[in-house]
Amino acid sequence: MRTELIIGGRDIPGEGEPIDVVDPATGRTAVTIAGASEAQVDAAVAAAAATFPSWRDAAQDERSGALRAVAAELTERRDELARLLASDTGRPFARNLLYVDFAATIFHQYAELARQIAGRVVPSNETGQLSITRHVPFGVVACLIPWNYPLDLLAFKVAPALAMGNTVVVKGAEEATPSTLTIGEIVASHVPSGVAGVVAGGTRVGERLVAHPDVDMVAFTGSTAAGRAIGAVCGELVKPAHLELGGKDPALVFADVDPILAARGVVWAAMLNAGQVCTSTERAYVHRSVADRFVEAAVELTGALEVGDPMEPTTQVGPMRSEAGRAKVMRHLADAVDKGARILTGGVPVPGPGYFFEPTVVVDVNHSMDLMREETFGPVLPIMVFDDVDQAFELAADTDYGLGSSIYTRDPVLVERAFRELRVGGVWVNDPVVDNPAGLLAGIRASGNGRELGLDGLLAFTNVRHLHWQPELQAKPWWYAPEG
Repeated sequence: MRTELIIGGRDIPGEGEPIDVVDPATGRTAVTIAGASEAQVDAAVAAAAATFPSWRDAAQDERSGALRAVAAELTERRDELARLLASDTGRPFARNLLYVDFAATIFHQYAELARQIAGRVVPSNETGQLSITRHVPFGVVACLIPWNYPLDLLAFKVAPALAMGNTVVVKGAEEATPSTLTIGEIVASHVPSGVAGVVAGGTRVGERLVAHPDVDMVAFTGSTAAGRAIGAVCGELVKPAHLELGGKDPALVFADVDPILAARGVVWAAMLNAGQVCTSTERAYVHRSVADRFVEAAVELTGALEVGDPMEPTTQVGPMRSEAGRAKVMRHLADAVDKGARILTGGVPVPGPGYFFEPTVVVDVNHSMDLMREETFGPVLPIMVFDDVDQAFELAADTDYGLGSSIYTRDPVLVERAFRELRVGGVWVNDPVVDNPAGLLAGIRASGNGRELGLDGLLAFTNVRHLHWQPELQAKPWWYAPEG
């Protein structure tokens, strides 16, 4: 397990505040790691700034080759990384194996996509001129990574940023410090010294990075509250902020699908990673004609989920990441019950050590409840019944968030309406919470402005520059002429 920072290509022990990394399965401190001091943050940024010109000007073959080497090492160390992620996040080991594979895919994809995209030739004003737009790197990008997907969300930012010639300084969430340092070391080992720095720490370290005058862009995934604060600082400094924030994703289950099969999809989307996914289904709306069968199936499925040690092969749902997160779930449930909701299964912490919580299904909910309005971020599925299509879309739209939405239907008219009308970054139809590496993960409104995955995720880490070129100097009739 790594405990050193990476600054200027060197392994350096932290000189800042200690970070106690707690194992969510036991509730005990697994390791204490020294975070970065302010001087070390400055040094990491300085190294990234100093190496930016050479990395920007490196041949694309060199940059793409580095990303392919990162992907190869991720694959080679697959089991080790999956175990580390299980300890840091609480997510089952078997699931983590898939996420290591996905991260390797992301590095591979951007290695090749960057070889195809540079800019375009646009029509010129006059014959004999050349007009070109080119995608150019910002410079130093601060990549702030959350605890729930420290590998994949690092890949979503670092791979496209490096592919297009930026340099990066990575800071992970305190809870996932060992994972972020280890993954950061893999990246740094395949690029020139200083191109990829890795620091650790809490809010102070993050604030130092965001406000640093030599950081040219900030890419952040995390809560909406933190994203607003980061966006305010970046706005004051006039630097771009790439913000992937929270969600309150709805699922709409219409009358024309098998409600029992739909329940499997919705329960999966609600309970994956113990519900700690920004794109989790956090509220389900089900047509009255199929609601009873849907609820019955959802309760049966949820109650049978195997909750336990992330390293056990039979575990389907691991612990929540923190006691604070579990307490928030309990507050939302208590508020809902006080206002008339009924818990049909789960709803209580699992006895014993760690931050386990029983997967939960709630009915008789409404939009006066925190459970239906605020991001819960836990293994809870609230179900509300609707009577007609218009009501379903009105309920889905009744939120400040705009990350994703799932719908279950065979009706193309409903699919088209959802895609046109719902103010979200993405719509999944009959297949929820799928990240397509060639597609898009995006949010709007309180879910941020970030664009990740695919071509959009690559170009998000570039500026566009225009070249207007007339090879020969020729006087223009509108230029000022000398008198006489």
